[in-house]
Amino acid sequence: MNGLVVCGQVSLSLSDLRASAGQAANALIANGGSDGRVALLLRNSIDFVAANEAARLAGLVPVPINWHFNAAEVAYVLNDCGAGALIAHSDLLNAAGEELLNLVSPSLKIIWVPTPSDMQASFGISAEQAEPPAGAETWESLCAAGTGPLPAPSQPAFPVIYTSGTTGHPKGVVRKGAAATPGTPQGTDAFFTSQTRTLLSAPMYHSAPNRFAQRTLLFDGTLVLTSKFDAEETLALIERWKITTTFLVPTMMSRILRLPQAVLDRYDTSSLRHVVTAGAPCPPEIKRRLIELWGPVVYEFYGASETGALTHCTSEDALARPGTVGRCQTNARIAILDEQGQPCPTGTSGEIYGVRVDYPEFTYLNRPEERDKVVVDGLITGGDIGYLDADGYLFINDRKRDMIISGGVNIYPAHIEAAMLQHEKVLDCAVFGVPDQDRGEQVAVAYETTPDDPVTEDELRTHIAGLIAKYMVPRLYVKTDTLPRDPSGKIQKRRLRAPYWEGSDSNI
Repeated sequence: MNGLVVCGQVSLSLSDLRASAGQAANALIANGGSDGRVALLLRNSIDFVAANEAARLAGLVPVPINWHFNAAEVAYVLNDCGAGALIAHSDLLNAAGEELLNLVSPSLKIIWVPTPSDMQASFGISAEQAEPPAGAETWESLCAAGTGPLPAPSQPAFPVIYTSGTTGHPKGVVRKGAAATPGTPQGTDAFFTSQTRTLLSAPMYHSAPNRFAQRTLLFDGTLVLTSKFDAEETLALIERWKITTTFLVPTMMSRILRLPQAVLDRYDTSSLRHVVTAGAPCPPEIKRRLIELWGPVVYEFYGASETGALTHCTSEDALARPGTVGRCQTNARIAILDEQGQPCPTGTSGEIYGVRVDYPEFTYLNRPEERDKVVVDGLITGGDIGYLDADGYLFINDRKRDMIISGGVNIYPAHIEAAMLQHEKVLDCAVFGVPDQDRGEQVAVAYETTPDDPVTEDELRTHIAGLIAKYMVPRLYVKTDTLPRDPSGKIQKRRLRAPYWEGSDSNI
């Protein structure tokens, strides 16, 4: 059963996948190497894995792009990373259309991948949108053009993962060095062997699912992918493929737990050994109930694209210390620092800083100055606030930056605010997160509008939907006469958030 990649009704052995990826790598090399980076605008699929493998074999660095992005957002990433090639599902390219082509370099090599039938059904994609246009270069033609001996395998490179940007644009996290780190694997890295059977529904343009996929393939395990999460289908796939390892954001966990008991009892999930969550604070009650359902197989880690996984939390830890995200791994360092950069006493909250000592140095592509803003004495912060207890367990209770985490996805308000302010009737605005039972947080916006001709909520929804990805569009609109500001003129988002978080144990 091992040594497979599975998606929908299609499965492919790793040997066959690597053979086709090798031919595609030959073609990419013959095309001039694509300037060192190849972008992937692909949903979770066998195509994603094959394209990623082709990039590795060609000595290129893959740049997975959030496929929820609109044409302008995709173009920004392509131009920022300097990719010479883009491999993309056809429906995504057809939706972006001429707008994308007008915003990128004419020399960009575009490789079309027909959108699979199961993906068409899941996302309501028409057969016409799923196909490449006549005469377009396709993944199939790329593989056919790459004749000759297969490239020698190389160590997998860290992909360039783009994080949502505090300045309105995402930033590319770049590392120098191979992704296969030496030494004894720790934390979630230790979960992967040749017997691993991994299920991933979370999109692989995020760092954690991407790494789970790469670790599975590194050990020739079996990788089962879905392009869209469905709670009952997850249970069915666990039973069918005897899944041992999966990555679930808290929203996915919550939706599984909301299934009727008869559905939960219908499927055999006894093969599970590692159910890992990260990316958003997981409510202790959700973890407790999932442990009751599946046993002590639930794990959590805390980290970021910039740091990698810093902590490791077992089911036993979670039950004994509700709310903890675990203790620092031995291959990592964590410090809690105050506003002056000094260590906080045990039990006192401050900004969380950390680093993986076994990871190569990182920077932000084209923005080294942004790196300097998040690093103190070699330690990196993601802007979260928390504390270490007397036994070294980390707890997170607030967020210093504006970031919103909705359904495990990082959303930075600056991008949304910039889009809002393009409306002529919006005088000022502030985007912030409010509690959401299903997704953890949802996006809210408070705005000032022209008094004589105020903008309506429907007008704002229509306006902003055409400028940003759908998942960023605010769900809650709050009209106000005056946004709260401090003496320096900065909007006080904590005052906007406070009424919605009353009664909550934390502010995230």
